[in-house]
Amino acid sequence: MSKYWLASLALMSPMFSYGQEAPEQATEIEVPSPWTSEVEFGYQSHTGNSDSRSLNSRLNAEYTEGRHRTSGEWKFYLLYKDGEEDKRQSTYTAQSDYKLGPKTYLYGSFKGVDSRYSAYFKDYTLSGGLGYQFSNTDEFVFELELGPGFRYQEPNKDEIDDDDIIFPDMVEEAIFRGNINTSWQALDNLSISADLTLVSGHSNTRTDTDISVTNNITEDIALKISHSRQYHDKVPEGLEKADSIFAINLLFVF
Repeated sequence: MSKYWLASLALMSPMFSYGQEAPEQATEIEVPSPWTSEVEFGYQSHTGNSDSRSLNSRLNAEYTEGRHRTSGEWKFYLLYKDGEEDKRQSTYTAQSDYKLGPKTYLYGSFKGVDSRYSAYFKDYTLSGGLGYQFSNTDEFVFELELGPGFRYQEPNKDEIDDDDIIFPDMVEEAIFRGNINTSWQALDNLSISADLTLVSGHSNTRTDTDISVTNNITEDIALKISHSRQYHDKVPEGLEKADSIFAINLLFVF
């Protein structure tokens, strides 16, 4: 009799196994978005003996897919003095990269400055060449870019003052460009970045250095402290070769 019971259980066991639901498997894999973007604002107001208001803003976006990486940035600065517009400047950059290997890539870069009241109406730089990533992790990024290019500068002769670092000549020349880009995630809510760009041509050699510290207030809002320095190897007589700007802005990350 026991043999019959054992045979019956053996035949019914597949039916019970089929009727039971299999444990749920995690099928959804979270894929990071190829898009990253930032919006930055800063405002200053001076009243009393002086009356001035200034606004600076920045918009940055980057898209990465496969071997391609494309980024763009737009900066805007507006200054009012005594109720009248005194400065208005737009700076925009665009770059496209193509990975050749684990660390090397080709790049094409453009930077333009349009200004209404400063020494240059237009200041454009176009460059292309080779880039190398010494490190490219979430904690530390270190990139180097080298390549030839072309520079076009149109001076604003009506607005040139004694304190402007400019020679009143139209510039159309070949240049050499070098760029070092680094960023370090020092803490979970604190990051430090530094960028150095050298553009050298017959008329002048200019070095731009940007250092910033970003402290996250929330996941999407941060406080950013930055210091920018511009250095020219040739300046009109009586002028300093370096100018610097210090700024504190709110940064919004999307």
